[in-house]
Amino acid sequence: MIRLKNEKQIDGIRKSCKVLSAMYRELIPQVKPGVQTIDIDFWVRDWIKKAGGKPVFLGYCPKKKPYPAAICISINEEVIHGIPSKRRIREGDLVSLDCGINLDGFISDQAVSIEAGRVSGDVRKLNTVTMECLYKGIEAVKAGDRLLQISRAVEGHAKANGYGIVEDFCGHGVGFELHEDPHVPNYPHGSNPKLKNGMVFAIEPMINMGGADVEILDDEWTIVTADEKISAHWEHTVAIFNDKTEILTEPLEQFIFL
Repeated sequence: MIRLKNEKQIDGIRKSCKVLSAMYRELIPQVKPGVQTIDIDFWVRDWIKKAGGKPVFLGYCPKKKPYPAAICISINEEVIHGIPSKRRIREGDLVSLDCGINLDGFISDQAVSIEAGRVSGDVRKLNTVTMECLYKGIEAVKAGDRLLQISRAVEGHAKANGYGIVEDFCGHGVGFELHEDPHVPNYPHGSNPKLKNGMVFAIEPMINMGGADVEILDDEWTIVTADEKISAHWEHTVAIFNDKTEILTEPLEQFIFL
């Protein structure tokens, strides 16, 4: 069931989103070659606590063992849900970060892919196109229209550039819980509800340099591309009003594409 939010509730989600984006603005410059991903996780835990929030991902347990970190850090062929560790980021890596904050009971969700040092032209193009897919999807969000037009917009831009689109995972409703209805796929598939005032959901293209197929690692969380080619991930939380669509999380690309 899709849970519509009123203006007061959306304002609570908006505040959570602003805090999350503020965290990212401070974090992005720290994601560079030589840094251990576990140190990023410790920093995120501390920052969120000081901001008065709680990390949504830490201990999240939908159907499997609890996720053990406050932020997902997925590098290169890792698509999503990468677990922070003693692994060091290397020059040329594409590092996807995904995080959510619970602020006074309201949930935010946002993801970005960060280029560590100098990346290849192919990696830069993939990252740029994935970010563009996100905004193509957001541009397609209009009250009174249908959800799958978002999926068509994302798919069309990714396919036009020859990329694979992850089908096994997708965007979702958010705000009261981390994952709510509706599913927001990145290709036309499944239910196609009408977009209504009060809907809040996360749009999150996961686009691969190679094919669409993915696999899960033995840690039961990390999702990787089956062909081991690089993947990028971008996400915003958005709210629908009768007269507009608002991006509740703040744009961060100006801090990444320097």
